[in-house]
Amino acid sequence: MATAKHFSAAGQEKGTVELPEATFGAPLRPDVVYDALRSYRANQRQGTVATKTRSLVAGGGKKPWRQKGTGRARHGSTRSPIWVGGGTVFGPQPRDYSYQIPKKMRRLAICSVLSERAKDGMVYVVDDLSLEAPKTKTIAGLFKTLSLSDKRVLYVGKGPDITLYRSVRNIAGARCIPADQISVYDVLSTDAIVIQNGALEMLKGVAE
Repeated sequence: MATAKHFSAAGQEKGTVELPEATFGAPLRPDVVYDALRSYRANQRQGTVATKTRSLVAGGGKKPWRQKGTGRARHGSTRSPIWVGGGTVFGPQPRDYSYQIPKKMRRLAICSVLSERAKDGMVYVVDDLSLEAPKTKTIAGLFKTLSLSDKRVLYVGKGPDITLYRSVRNIAGARCIPADQISVYDVLSTDAIVIQNGALEMLKGVAE
């Protein structure tokens, strides 16, 4: 059974807490993690890049010079790809880069990376915070108490909390996301994971 250190909202150590076995007890699967990460990053691409072909470039309707008698090469348009200012040949066009992997693979990948963080002792559980207004100082003090000031930290909350999000976002290298939105990329791009106690139950659903 995987365990993690348990802290109060002020950063005082309270002992350890058992982590959900289904989520934090999965074997490492680098192949599945690679597929999930590749899919995630591909899905983030907008695919809106576009270049103009010779038919899309404005102008070029008039033949530059007569066909014969000038001693120069034959040309029909100044928007030909071999001209400066002409169209682009085989340039990128708008496309959809996204693709999906099976749901079971995605779940296994997330559980795999979460389990590795737990084995390395980089998963911390803290009591739920109740902030009336954004307080970066409060979150920064908590990270300092946990000796995480020099690390990239992923703070996992119970659900969408704009106050908590604004408190975390000003800390360099720190991110805040709801438990039901955690991804392989979020875990791999940070060094340590701080989970609110109430979010542990939500993380059980990651493996289901």
